[in-house]
Amino acid sequence: MDLGIAGRRAIVCASSKGLGRGCAEALAAAGVDVAINGRDPVALAETARAIAGAYGVEVVPVAADVTTEAGRAALLAAFPEPDILVNNAGGPPPGMWTDWQRADYLAALEANMLAPILLMTAVLPGMMARGWGRVVNITSQSVRAPIPQLGLSNAARTGLTGFVAGTARQVAPQGVTINNLLPGIHATDRADALDEAVAAREAITLEEARTQRAATIPARRYGTPAEFGAACAFLCSAHAGFIVGQNILLDGGATNLTI
Repeated sequence: MDLGIAGRRAIVCASSKGLGRGCAEALAAAGVDVAINGRDPVALAETARAIAGAYGVEVVPVAADVTTEAGRAALLAAFPEPDILVNNAGGPPPGMWTDWQRADYLAALEANMLAPILLMTAVLPGMMARGWGRVVNITSQSVRAPIPQLGLSNAARTGLTGFVAGTARQVAPQGVTINNLLPGIHATDRADALDEAVAAREAITLEEARTQRAATIPARRYGTPAEFGAACAFLCSAHAGFIVGQNILLDGGATNLTI
């Protein structure tokens, strides 16, 4: 399918690897120029070369921490008037409510709620003025069904979800859509970290921990960054203008909900 977005420009946060890279690659495959972002300049440069070489689009690497004002400014300077914004940031560490102090909550809010909100508020006026724009926030299945050991993520990402619910309806008349993608377990570094914690806690191997987790997913496997990226690219496409303010699960059926 031609997504109808060739020649558009996109900012994709946290995209040197994992789900963010999957989104950047899918957009590049659709002919979109991308500004990619990460904290490791070496990994970021390698990803930029790979994507540009594979798809022949402009790829601008921006080594920055988007949870900081300076990092966001650097990213926006690379593509001052993006047509597409994909917000993404690594999740806070797992644990129990007894483990966390005020600083832990503030860090989670900065990374997983305030950073995407501030990037959205920076780019939405331009999108509205041009009459077209797409924003996709990568959140988590935990905003639909909270995960006890991910309390920091549950809280911050649910706050972002509430902001999007109202804002998406306000910008839709100007041709701008905002939606959230809610990943379950995908084959990424984040999944490795969670599985390593389980393996250590239960004194089992990493492979046993992965097998144990996969058995809880109706699809009986982890998702891939490529299929996640394809879903993101569709939400950014010319065909998705009637999808507004939605929270779309990509979890292999793991979240047991009726609505």
